[in-house]
Amino acid sequence: MAREVSESCMDSLLREIVSSYSNVLYATKPELAARRIEAIGYQLSERYTMERPRFSDHLEAIKFICKDFWSELFKKQIDNLKTNHRGTFVLQDDKFAWLSRMSGEGSTTDAGNKAAETTGMHLYFPCGIIRGALSNLGIPCAVSADISNLPACSFVIRIKV
Repeated sequence: MAREVSESCMDSLLREIVSSYSNVLYATKPELAARRIEAIGYQLSERYTMERPRFSDHLEAIKFICKDFWSELFKKQIDNLKTNHRGTFVLQDDKFAWLSRMSGEGSTTDAGNKAAETTGMHLYFPCGIIRGALSNLGIPCAVSADISNLPACSFVIRIKV
């Protein structure tokens, strides 16, 4: 029997993780908070990919992330995949579920800057999930996220050689 977590529970958990690490535990050390949030995502994804066979090709592993893995997490596939065929992949989610209730309005004010910083902190968790899944499949990589038009999000994966 498959285990499922309600979307509202996941949203609440992510908000609480980001709030606790950013505002309480590591309030004066945002880079450490970011690493800790990313590590939680990394550890969670290991469970999903633990039993999966390894891929012989990087592109096949990335396709697995875009189709099967993303579908398990978000009930949809990645909207767009781009690559430079030299170890860099860009996964585009046009309506990233974990950001869909956030807004980029007011970004010129201090409150807007704080909101943008908080939104950025929320992205370390899915970056960790992607990195953990690929690492567990035998593909060491670095993952970063880019948001320019919420709720769209791009994840940039750079395969380590």
